[in-house]
Amino acid sequence: MKEKVKYLIVGQGLVGTWMSYHLEQAGVSYKIINDPNIQSASSVASGVINPVTGRRIVQTWMIETILPFAVNAYKKMEQQLNIDFIKPSPVILLHPSQQMQESFEYRLLHDNVYLYKQDPSKWKLFFETPFGMGAINNCYWIDLNKMISSWQTFLATENKYITAHFEMNDVNFLENEIVWKEIIASQIIFCDGLNSMNNPYFKALPFAPNKGEALIIKVPGLSKEHIYKNAVTMVPWKDDLFWVGSSYEWEFNNIAPTEAFKQKITQSLDQFLKIPYEIVDHLVGIRPANTQRRPFIGVHPIHKQLAICNGMGTKGCSLAPYFTNELLQLLEHNLPVEPEASLKRFDTILTSLK
Repeated sequence: MKEKVKYLIVGQGLVGTWMSYHLEQAGVSYKIINDPNIQSASSVASGVINPVTGRRIVQTWMIETILPFAVNAYKKMEQQLNIDFIKPSPVILLHPSQQMQESFEYRLLHDNVYLYKQDPSKWKLFFETPFGMGAINNCYWIDLNKMISSWQTFLATENKYITAHFEMNDVNFLENEIVWKEIIASQIIFCDGLNSMNNPYFKALPFAPNKGEALIIKVPGLSKEHIYKNAVTMVPWKDDLFWVGSSYEWEFNNIAPTEAFKQKITQSLDQFLKIPYEIVDHLVGIRPANTQRRPFIGVHPIHKQLAICNGMGTKGCSLAPYFTNELLQLLEHNLPVEPEASLKRFDTILTSLK
C-alpha cells in the first residue's frame, strides 16, 4: 500500500533542511529524500552570515528583512533540537589595501549600520595591519554540519527521512499528484542544488555553478570569537581550527583541490598572520549559483506538481531560512514570493521545455 504525504522534498542540504523545518512547524505532512553519496555545497561552506559585501562594503540584498528572520529561525531550531550551532561572530576587517581602507572610511560616514572602528593595537601580536582595521557587527557563524546532521537525526527518528538516489524517471504524474516509488505526494519540492541543472523540467534556469576551495588550518592562540577578513577570510571551525577561503571559479574542468589555490592562500596568510599555523585539510565544493544572483522560488508554470527552492549562491546561510518560508507561504496560502526571487520571471523559458 502506498504512503501519502503532501510534499516530497528532494535534497537535505541547507535548503532542504530549512524547507522540511518550516513544513514541520506548520504541521504539514512530508518526506525528504537524500542521497548521502552526493556532496552538498553546505558540507564545505563557511557558514557565515555577513550583512555587508564586496569591495564597496555595501549592505547585502534585503538584509534588513532577511537577517532578523534568519537569526530567529536558527535560534528556534536550536531550541527544538536542544543543541547550539549559531553564535555571534563579528568580522574583524584587516584592510588589504589603501583602497579598501578608504572604502571602509567612506561607509562609516555614509549609510553605515553595521560598521565600527577597531583598534589595531589590540591585534598587533597576531596580524600585520599596514592599512588599518575595521569591524562589522551583526555577523554570525553557523555550524552547518552540526545543524544539518542533527536535523537529519530528527527526521530519521520521525520516519520522514529516506536515503535514496532520486531520478525523475521514477516519477509518475497523476492529474493532481505524483507517484515516486511507494509514495504519493501532491507536490515535489526540489532543494537539490546543482542536481536541478539536470532536471528536465528546470534545466533551462540560468544556473551558473562556481567552484570554491578552502583550507582548514590550525591556529593555536587565536580567538575564535571573531571572523577575520583580509584578502582571504578566516572563519572559526572547531577546536583550534579555522576555515580559510574562498575562491570563486566560474570555469573549471574538475572538482579536485588545486595546488595553485593552496599556494595562493598560504602566501596571503604569511603576509598578514604573525603566529604559526598548520594546514590540516583542503576542501572543495560547487555552489549552485546563478547568473542573476537571486534565488529560484516557485512552482513550475505547467507542471504544478513540481516546485523548486534553489539558487542561493554564496549567501545561502542568510537566504535559505527566509526563502524556504516564502515557498511554504506560496504553496500553503498562495501568498506571493518576493518578485526578484520568484520563479515566475522564468515562466517563458520553462514553458518552452514542454
